[in-house]
Amino acid sequence: MRRAGRGLLITGAVLAVLGIVLAAGALRTVRSDYTTVIPAGGSMEPTYAPGDRIVIAKTSGAKVRRGDVVLFGLPDRFEGKPVLKRVIGLGGDHVVFDGTRLTVNDAPLKEPYLKDGEVDGGHGPYDVKVPAGRMFLLGDHRANSNDSRYFASEASGTVPVTAVRGRVLDDATAPVLLGLGVLLGVVLALAGAVCTLVGWLTRRRRPAAPSLLAQPLA
Repeated sequence: MRRAGRGLLITGAVLAVLGIVLAAGALRTVRSDYTTVIPAGGSMEPTYAPGDRIVIAKTSGAKVRRGDVVLFGLPDRFEGKPVLKRVIGLGGDHVVFDGTRLTVNDAPLKEPYLKDGEVDGGHGPYDVKVPAGRMFLLGDHRANSNDSRYFASEASGTVPVTAVRGRVLDDATAPVLLGLGVLLGVVLALAGAVCTLVGWLTRRRRPAAPSLLAQPLA
């Protein structure tokens, strides 16, 4: 019985340590690499609707690509609150809207994400040469988006890449797996605690005294 208790103690300790390490590591990665936002407005409809919980991968603006939806914040825009917009042009790009068609570097931009196919949204033509280290950003719902088009007096409405706080993940598999890792770690730690408790109780249990009925008669 004492040997069985010792085995349970060892098993419990291993499970507990493994569970704590797994849960702590996965949780730290989730908190350091990802966050979630819930858009309040409809500027990114139909891609993201108000109330949707969106997973954001924390990244620097240096890793942003054309077409990404980024979370960014500027102290002098949107009351300093972080907002979501789509990257249309990066440093060196030539973004032109002639009233009917949007082009980037003279190539028509395909935008299947647009709300009702609206390319303009009532703003009118614009012609922007994106400065180095900056981005030209638009919402997917052009008629309901306060974006780069409306800040033409500030570097043609462009935003510095240093304002980026993260980009929307197209595939949330990684954070989901990390969340499962946290859950699995907690389960293992609890199982280890149970094994340890049972092992400790088993080792403390005294062997039963021999019955008098079982003793041979003189």
